[in-house]
Amino acid sequence: MFTGIVETFGKLIALKAEKENLHLTIASNFTSELKIDQSVAHNGVCLTVVEISNNTYTVTAIKETLEKTNLNTLKVGDLINLERGMKVGDRLDGHIVQGHVDQTAICKSISETNGSWEYTFSYNSALNNITIEKGSITINGVSLTVVNSKRDQFSVCIIPYTYEHTNFKNFEVGTVVNLEFDVIGKYVSRLTEFGLK
Repeated sequence: MFTGIVETFGKLIALKAEKENLHLTIASNFTSELKIDQSVAHNGVCLTVVEISNNTYTVTAIKETLEKTNLNTLKVGDLINLERGMKVGDRLDGHIVQGHVDQTAICKSISETNGSWEYTFSYNSALNNITIEKGSITINGVSLTVVNSKRDQFSVCIIPYTYEHTNFKNFEVGTVVNLEFDVIGKYVSRLTEFGLK
């Protein structure tokens, strides 16, 4: 379980394909605190630490993960948003995030306002994921509030701190991002789909 509050960046050091899997080796400033089998969210994707060496660690993404997330677009040198699992008793400063990406979205526009940035994303609404105005959304592992909610797109506003401390600062029009929709909204949507009220 995560909160969507990014702890730090990781720098992608190496990519290694093995059959249908992809091993990602990452350098981070909390590597020395990690343990084998620990879960870490990478751009919002929960992956298990399988190897640790000095200041780098390795995780493995399987075919299912690569098909549903933006991990297959990463290049050596890219910065990745990282968050370790929350501790029981910690404050939930973001919202409940599972680290299970629902689908990807594409950045359609970026506008700088007076002291913040507004990003608009479009996604495939055929997968029946929804946003609501002022609801929660996780983008590349970052807990954010939805504005301008529409059937297949939405916007978020980014304050300077979030801009500087996440990989939002590297986004461009066309950037593919990971989305995890609000877990409560997903259950309500599913129940409605089956006619349970």
